[in-house]
Amino acid sequence: MTSLFRSAFRSSWPKTATPAAFSPCRASFQGCFDALQQHRYSSSSAAATRTAIVTGSANGIGRAIAVRLARDGFDVCVNDLPSNAEQLESVVSEIQSIGRSAIAAYGDVATYTDVASMVSASVDALGPLSVMVANAGIARARPILEISDPELKRMWDVNIGGVFHCDQAAAKQFIAQGSGGRIINAGSGASYRADPMIAHYCATKAAVRSLTQSFAIALGPHNITVNAYGPGIVDTNMWDVIDEGMAGMEGGLPRGQNFHKHPISLGRTSVPDDPAKLVSWLASPEAEYVSGQTILIDGGLVFS
Repeated sequence: MTSLFRSAFRSSWPKTATPAAFSPCRASFQGCFDALQQHRYSSSSAAATRTAIVTGSANGIGRAIAVRLARDGFDVCVNDLPSNAEQLESVVSEIQSIGRSAIAAYGDVATYTDVASMVSASVDALGPLSVMVANAGIARARPILEISDPELKRMWDVNIGGVFHCDQAAAKQFIAQGSGGRIINAGSGASYRADPMIAHYCATKAAVRSLTQSFAIALGPHNITVNAYGPGIVDTNMWDVIDEGMAGMEGGLPRGQNFHKHPISLGRTSVPDDPAKLVSWLASPEAEYVSGQTILIDGGLVFS
């Protein structure tokens, strides 16, 4: 490991030995860490570039996953709706500042043609696909007897249909490439624990857990693993939407206090980097024999 770190450190060392030239190395350890990560996960120094698609990556968990995978050595295609273009372009810039290639692909995962076009754009720009992260999703708190049919359909279309479309399109691409691949879906602690305040959301995440298992069985013979990560209460815009909805419902707590309705064993709310670390591992060689699992990353909130 010492020799590996020395090699990674030298790879980022300035060729011109002047005090000014050494300042980037003094200023930050991150460049050496990034080089070490890329070396660690490559089968050889001449290994083919690894690429990933991360849907719903303009902010929150998706953004954290996209940036983490870039630090792991992936070139990344980030995706979101056109209405989030400014945020998504900033993710592209951040990934490029790390030294990886990145493109933005706009589209709605609820529409299969949008997803298929996204996969094609990623392959054309970045090369063969290695990892699909079906992260995009929506959430809303609503009493179970007040959920309208349009609300139900939209949540079904995005949270279930979106994952199905991403898994299916990625699987077709992986099979065509003939070299296996990784599919990683956005599950939730709600995959295991029902809540009448977010019943339609819980149902979609239970469906994602089932889809993850079904795709894992179907794609195993092609050396494609399929897993899901299950966050708990994460400090993101999505939780703000849920918190606001719960605050206005009977049985809900004032805004800002619904975080504490269910005790978290580790005593803190999750941050986007927590699930991003799990996705990093699921995308790594170390997870090559893991498939069909929904792994909870919630600090001890739900026990499966």
